[in-house]
Amino acid sequence: MIDIWFKRDLTDIFDNHPIAVFIDESGEAEFLLQTVGSEYIIYRPEDEVEELQVKYLIEKAQPSNEKFLIYTHLKKDDLKFIREYCETCGSLEIRYLQNYIKDKVHQSLNININLSKERLITAAKVSIGKDQTYWMDLSHKGSAGIFNLEKELLPFVHDPTTYSKKNFDAQLLETFYREVNELLNKDYISKPATTLASEVVESIFDGLAKDECNKTLYAVYENWLDSVTYKKSFNDYLDKYTLPSIGTWDVNINHPFRQVDERWLADIGARITDKDYISGILAKLRQRHQSKQAKALEILFWSDIITLLEFDSKNINYLSSFNECIDYYRKYFFKLDTAIRNLYTEFLNNQELLEPFQEIYKEYLSIFLEKWFEYWSDYKENQTGTLQRIIDENDGIKTAVIVGDGVAYELAEQVTSKVRGSENLKKDVILADIPTETENNMSRIYMDNGAIEAVQSNREKYLVAQNPDLSIELLRLDEVNEEAKTGQFLICTYKDIDDMGEKLQQKALKYLPETIDFFAAKISLLLSSGYEKVYLISDHGFVLTGLLTEADKISFSPNVVFEKAERYIRTESKLLENTIPLIEAKKSFKQYEYLYFAKNINPFKTPGLYGYSHGGLSPQEIVTPYFCWERSATYAASLSVKIENKEDLKDVTGELFSVKIQAEKGEGDLFSLNRKVYLAFFANKQQFNKSDIFTIQRNELITKDYSFDGNSEIEIQLLDATTKKQLDRAIVKQNNARDLGGLF
Repeated sequence: MIDIWFKRDLTDIFDNHPIAVFIDESGEAEFLLQTVGSEYIIYRPEDEVEELQVKYLIEKAQPSNEKFLIYTHLKKDDLKFIREYCETCGSLEIRYLQNYIKDKVHQSLNININLSKERLITAAKVSIGKDQTYWMDLSHKGSAGIFNLEKELLPFVHDPTTYSKKNFDAQLLETFYREVNELLNKDYISKPATTLASEVVESIFDGLAKDECNKTLYAVYENWLDSVTYKKSFNDYLDKYTLPSIGTWDVNINHPFRQVDERWLADIGARITDKDYISGILAKLRQRHQSKQAKALEILFWSDIITLLEFDSKNINYLSSFNECIDYYRKYFFKLDTAIRNLYTEFLNNQELLEPFQEIYKEYLSIFLEKWFEYWSDYKENQTGTLQRIIDENDGIKTAVIVGDGVAYELAEQVTSKVRGSENLKKDVILADIPTETENNMSRIYMDNGAIEAVQSNREKYLVAQNPDLSIELLRLDEVNEEAKTGQFLICTYKDIDDMGEKLQQKALKYLPETIDFFAAKISLLLSSGYEKVYLISDHGFVLTGLLTEADKISFSPNVVFEKAERYIRTESKLLENTIPLIEAKKSFKQYEYLYFAKNINPFKTPGLYGYSHGGLSPQEIVTPYFCWERSATYAASLSVKIENKEDLKDVTGELFSVKIQAEKGEGDLFSLNRKVYLAFFANKQQFNKSDIFTIQRNELITKDYSFDGNSEIEIQLLDATTKKQLDRAIVKQNNARDLGGLF
């Protein structure tokens, strides 16, 4: 604020004269020169000779549009050559800076400031760039209000040396350091900036560890974790901090110490069967889960712990059919699968912490599987011909289908929360065929004849051959972009989950969050690129065995010819005696006639790695997503627009052709007054051009002229500019036989 007052005093002189003299006998007001920037040419004479030189330079420059500010420590009566400027132009004389400050505050705000000289000058320097509220606050708070430590401390601790040099002169710096020490309840001792900054951070961390953090320091902590600019320095300090000896649960709920969270986990794990203890601790865990500071530090596992601890298995006992078991899984139990997958990702290398939570998950799963297999006889796959059903049900609707490999139902649920927009979502399930393996299940999805086809391209050829009159495009999901596609149906494959799982086993878990984001982004992109419906389906899910001992592996070898996989066994003939309870299925494959499955998620003992697997009968493997996003019908009442001259375009002579776009009369409402559209051009199913966006009014006919650009046949799509919905399409064919080239 003092900068404003100072500039105003100078302006009073410069409004009428080109020269002003600023007399600062004590030199304490020199900092004010920095506030005027390059507005004036500043001279600083310190003796009689320099006065003469300044007078010469100013007179030599006259007449000019420049304004000259002469700053001197000399008394007014001692001035010789520039004294006349004081009389003819004007001067600003500050003998005692503290009095100048007090007078300005009183004149402008009608308040009195009672501070020592040093504190008052410090306050004036700090007030530069601030408004009058600074001085009003200072009148209430006294010297404690000179610095806003909540704001000053964060950039200071981030880079203490640079911040101190850049923002403070020697006097300001000492005052700032004194206030910081006062905040820390320490005596002032001159010390390096880095040392003081470390003491500030240590005080913050100690206060959080003991849940007695100073209010100002706590605000600095909150702002620190909210800051993109300063976040790195926080982590650097945290890595060097040594946690004091404290009670397990005595820490501030928003603390930054991961080791404390792990102590909490260990304590909960040790008492996980104590229902009263768990019930009493849940409220605190919910607070920790909701903590912005914990989330900023990516301590995110508490929601999964809460999911496991809050789960009540008693309703499983009331399930009375296989369909009820399916519904229960997709409404409730899948959340446990998500929780344990996240905990495996976080703690797979920390067996001691993870084991109690894995045990409670497996206990709940065992209870559920008992019901699942009680009604297993009612299981019936409905996966065969999935793509054909989607095609049949969406005749005339531009539809995209994502066929995932190993996209478990719980993963698909995670995808739904990240898809952008307000599209309508219908969630259903498909029961995969058994054994739940890619070759079998992908064949079922693409083919409706029950055959098993090992080669993906052959499955795709079968689907296309079954629909000769339809335009079906086949792409990898990572090839999908914003460009419009010619086909009514787009089938996208994505195999990364299964590939990673089989190659990396549970090490692949850390990549799944990225995969979930990838699916959501592609679904959002497809919905914004003109597809009215987007489906997400999968061939099968998977199970995670987590921490596995030798005793967990099922050691079983039939006394007949067999082939053993991790989740099932094929045999040439029926087993007459079983040493363990197995589910039997009559199903021919090669020379084998029977399939046998375990009634749990434990693997059969086989060579190779364990952790991620599929092929069995668990709901995690069998229940697959059948999700459909349908674009909102917001534009359903929009003006109807079509290509008018489709027949003419089928037989075009020459290189140029005209496209006639006709808008109907419309309903006369707001939505049918006009429509923004554009044309996209395709050759060999690849987009090579598109028109500018243009607006067509109701009942209007617009003609656009284009060339073949070296193509003999082109597909034109008329698209809504906002939704990219395909409004119409036409084929343009060049008839070279009729083009006589001007010979006659």
